[in-house]
Amino acid sequence: MHALLHGFSYPFRAIRLIAGQPLLWRYIAIPIGLNLLVGFVLYTTLLLAGFQAIDALLAGWPAWIEWLVRGLLIVALFVGLGYLLVRFGVVLGSPFYSRLSELLEERLRGVAITAPPATPANIARDLGRALSFELKKLLLTLAIGLPSLLLNLIPGAGSVLATIAGIALGATIACLDFFDPPLERRRWRFRAKLGFIRRHLPASAGFGLICLGLVSVPLFNLVAVPICITAGTLFYCDVAEPERAT
Repeated sequence: MHALLHGFSYPFRAIRLIAGQPLLWRYIAIPIGLNLLVGFVLYTTLLLAGFQAIDALLAGWPAWIEWLVRGLLIVALFVGLGYLLVRFGVVLGSPFYSRLSELLEERLRGVAITAPPATPANIARDLGRALSFELKKLLLTLAIGLPSLLLNLIPGAGSVLATIAGIALGATIACLDFFDPPLERRRWRFRAKLGFIRRHLPASAGFGLICLGLVSVPLFNLVAVPICITAGTLFYCDVAEPERAT
């Protein structure tokens, strides 16, 4: 339990760190502006459609269970929108977040592994790795998310189980996103990144759950991504400094 709560603490530590480091603000302001634009588009188009779909799905359900399932589906809707916002936010802000993570690691450890020079060959390689990473996260989401949807076919408890599975998957994807800058600089493979999450349970579970919650809160999630990127670098520097990918 202590490790789980310790994982929860990292975003709050990140906020204090960012507030005391004005030189880092430039790497946060531009991505937040991009997130504001993306968030406006997502919430003005998909949120209303999601509420209408929930109303249509639950039409005619008994009142004693309708309220519970409605609450779970609304939570799932906000988690899903937060997931989409992070997808766009991480990709669009990746150059700024990478530099932010480098500077944080340099301040925390005195030295950091920097990204390779921006030569055409390195840019092409980094683009290929980024696309591969996103594809593998998508395949992981489909491999776990689609079977989880079938749980909704189970009357009553099925929706609860499906929501729990979706939250667990979302927390794992959040860990992959926000631990990625220091791990990617070391050219860790996808399985090694998953192994990092597994080895540091339950602290990584606490980290993933709190970050998933933050990016699912409307409006606040527009500034949550750089906070969680900072938190992920703090986590790495605290618990994984001696580690190497295998």
